[in-house]
Amino acid sequence: MNDTWHSSTDVLIIGGGPAACWAAIHAREAGAEVILVDKGYCGTSGATAPSGTGVWYIAPEATARANAKASREALGGHLADHYWMDRVLDRTYTNINRLAVEGRYPFPVDPATGEPLRTGVQGPEYMRRMRAWVKRLGVEILDHSPALELLIDSDGVVGGAAGYQRQLDRDYRIAAGAVVLASGGCAFLSRALGTNVDTGDGALMAAEVGARFSGMEFSNAYAIVPKGSTVTKTAYYGYATFFHENGAVIEGAGSTQGRSVIARTLLSEKVFAQLDRADATVAAQMRLGQPNFFLQFDRRGIDPFTDRFEVDLLAEGTVRGTGGLDIVDDDCATTVPGLYAAGDAATRERICGGFTGGGSHNSAWAMSSGSFAGTGAARFALGSTRPDHAALTGAGRTGLRPDSGESVTADEVVSAAQAELIPFEKNYLRHGDRIRPALDALDRLWERASGLGGGAGDARVRARQAAAITAVGRLMYRSTLRRTESRGMSKRADHPGQDPAQHHHILSGGLDEVWTATAPATTSAVAS
Repeated sequence: MNDTWHSSTDVLIIGGGPAACWAAIHAREAGAEVILVDKGYCGTSGATAPSGTGVWYIAPEATARANAKASREALGGHLADHYWMDRVLDRTYTNINRLAVEGRYPFPVDPATGEPLRTGVQGPEYMRRMRAWVKRLGVEILDHSPALELLIDSDGVVGGAAGYQRQLDRDYRIAAGAVVLASGGCAFLSRALGTNVDTGDGALMAAEVGARFSGMEFSNAYAIVPKGSTVTKTAYYGYATFFHENGAVIEGAGSTQGRSVIARTLLSEKVFAQLDRADATVAAQMRLGQPNFFLQFDRRGIDPFTDRFEVDLLAEGTVRGTGGLDIVDDDCATTVPGLYAAGDAATRERICGGFTGGGSHNSAWAMSSGSFAGTGAARFALGSTRPDHAALTGAGRTGLRPDSGESVTADEVVSAAQAELIPFEKNYLRHGDRIRPALDALDRLWERASGLGGGAGDARVRARQAAAITAVGRLMYRSTLRRTESRGMSKRADHPGQDPAQHHHILSGGLDEVWTATAPATTSAVAS
């Protein structure tokens, strides 16, 4: 390995998806020097890049905005904040219009009205344009350069990050006036499309410096997929009928309200689907909007509109859940000075409470929170002296600096964590009698994982991923047990009703000892 490469900047952004790119744009426009480090290749990695996605783009008209805000309030357990919804709707509207002009995105035009259609984007083209825009602004991009740990000064202020450049086989250490974590969520390496980089790395690094999380119980999203597939486009299953193995219709099964019916059926038999509720016009629109969804069928010689095909459920974790790092002000600052969060790394409870899905709110949150965080990080960085490398210490532990405990491999840890986090009978069809043993197993696994690390290059990356998946799982299940009701996507079979007394947020944090607390909805109370 070559000697460690040292650099410094005003704002360091960790991630390469839409939240990271919007953060880079706004930090640069605020006058900051910016470096962006991505685990993959900025513009092609992450859940947005391979897919088409809708956007929560609503014109600034009172009735339309009111309807947009009301659309998911009940589904989210009434935990969303109208102040934040208004901010995100405003920013998303502005950003999408900027994307059309400054980002040079070729939005389609309605042939009937001649008006541009800006309620969705094609991920590959969107992210290609975002990368080009970021580079035009003078942001330095380090691809294939996963961050491994945050750097802190003697006062606990975040002052950069250290990581590994895969293609150059060298470590890097970047001092920064502020850091934006836009590293995505955690899908537990379930193979869901685009989520192989989403292993909770940012959550682990943030937990190591003492950051607080919120809504981690809302992290049990599962997508309907053709059996053996990775393509998670559950919205299209709104046009599907679901069948038992014997051909009988599964009553109550569906892509929104009836997904638990599918899950319970899968426990005892195969489930089949057919997109038989889409007429010819809708079918053509679907093929145009999501061509990669149909590629899997075309390769198998299946017409999903006329043929039945076997389906399964694939875990998407916090990528399609709403839990993440708690944010404490309008700039998306975390509870740790110098550290900001955006996109799937941050809680989305502010705009959709305890329920979300693919695209729409997620897309709007990525571009809006990225903008807020980038501006805030630049303001913080430019208001203080850029830290010196000699004053910074790496905060990383598990997976980087093993103790004298049990020797264990990253693959062993990932496999053991997945066994507790991916099965939908544990994480989706939730019951305390299943969650408690799963959490106990993850707690024991975390103790074993203290022996991870010590390798070089990619071995450290894999070790950190294993530690991060385990850490996220423990935050998730501890928060789930604290919420003894069914609200949002966290449905408890042992607590099936919604309890008005639990109309609050569940806060969490910690590593060796995971804690939970509550905070009133729409406030940012500090946990004790």
